[in-house]
Amino acid sequence: MHSGRVAVVGGSVAGCAMALAAHRGGADEITVYERASGRLAERGVGLGVHNSRYAELESAGYLDADMPWVQLVRRRWYVRDERAAGPLGREIGTLPFPFRTYNWGPLWGELRRRLPESVEFRTGTCVEAVRAGAAGAEVDTAAGTERYDVVIGADGYRSVVRAAAHPGLDARYAGYLAWRGAYPHDRLADPHLWAEEDCVYVVFDGGHAVVYRIPDGAGGHRVNWILYTAPPEGPDAGLGFTSPTSLPPGGLTDALAAHLAHVADALMPPYWGALVRATRPEELFLQPMYDFTAPRYARDRLLLAGDAATVARPHTGAGAVKALQDATVLESAIVTATTWPEALQAYDTDRTVAGRAMVDLGRRLGHALVEHTPRWRGLDQAGLESWWKQADGTGAFGGRELRPA
Repeated sequence: MHSGRVAVVGGSVAGCAMALAAHRGGADEITVYERASGRLAERGVGLGVHNSRYAELESAGYLDADMPWVQLVRRRWYVRDERAAGPLGREIGTLPFPFRTYNWGPLWGELRRRLPESVEFRTGTCVEAVRAGAAGAEVDTAAGTERYDVVIGADGYRSVVRAAAHPGLDARYAGYLAWRGAYPHDRLADPHLWAEEDCVYVVFDGGHAVVYRIPDGAGGHRVNWILYTAPPEGPDAGLGFTSPTSLPPGGLTDALAAHLAHVADALMPPYWGALVRATRPEELFLQPMYDFTAPRYARDRLLLAGDAATVARPHTGAGAVKALQDATVLESAIVTATTWPEALQAYDTDRTVAGRAMVDLGRRLGHALVEHTPRWRGLDQAGLESWWKQADGTGAFGGRELRPA
């Protein structure tokens, strides 16, 4: 098995990590299929990694200090209050937030550079179909069919590999949306009002916004935010969010843009509303909330990772972490097993449980932060701490601890 052929469908963060895992596990022929032909490194949204999860992933060799990051320390919670003295709103309370933040594009670039030259990375190549059996799997592209010992699906929430492993498995729309934006830090007004080490939660009835800085990949910072709330009633009620989709930068409808402006102007404190409003149309995109997890992460010779296996709502603070953890578990499974079926079974046993836990956490936090929000203005520090402890439940926010190999 340690001289086998492995295909990775999808060349994003999860795909690069899984290719690296297969290489370290001993597979000597690895092909990555990436349908995008442009530069993935130009994608610029943010993600967070809990300090404890970073330590595990650094020890495993999937993150390191050369990958640009911004260190956060605390999470401040603000609510709009006309009686507040300043533009930030009234601070409800503060909770610890030991997270590193990353810019997706530069992080992908660093992982891509860590792949050895022996890994064949085929950009602009769309996988049309995948077929699996007990002894191998086939990948169809416009160029023909190739056979592999294992095919890894790291091709996101519309995964062709997942469709082959679990036909008919559908994501469930949660009923609300996430608006996302990121832009250069020098556009931010009065940056001294917002400490670099602070993550900010701006809360309002029926939603909230999360705001933090990320590296720009060139030694500076970008402003990164994500805002959750239900879509407006009326013209946008039938946008077809029942199946996984998204609206790319510049793709917001007039009604959605007007709703975002209303939230920024009427529901958020002035400083944070202006921060959202400073985002240009080409920097805005929309991400409807879905969640699902595959009943098994490995079936026959197909294996799932990242969003192809599990989509948990981003409230968990652990999407990228879980994808990188998938890679560490795969590497360990390949190294310790003597056959491919043994390796895939070990991977499946660990990651299927982790996927279910993340979906459950995302739903619980979505319920608390969007669907049934508390009376924010009535909370103080003690009330916030009690509410968060109940919302987080198992304490899995930021990702579950990796089990020892």
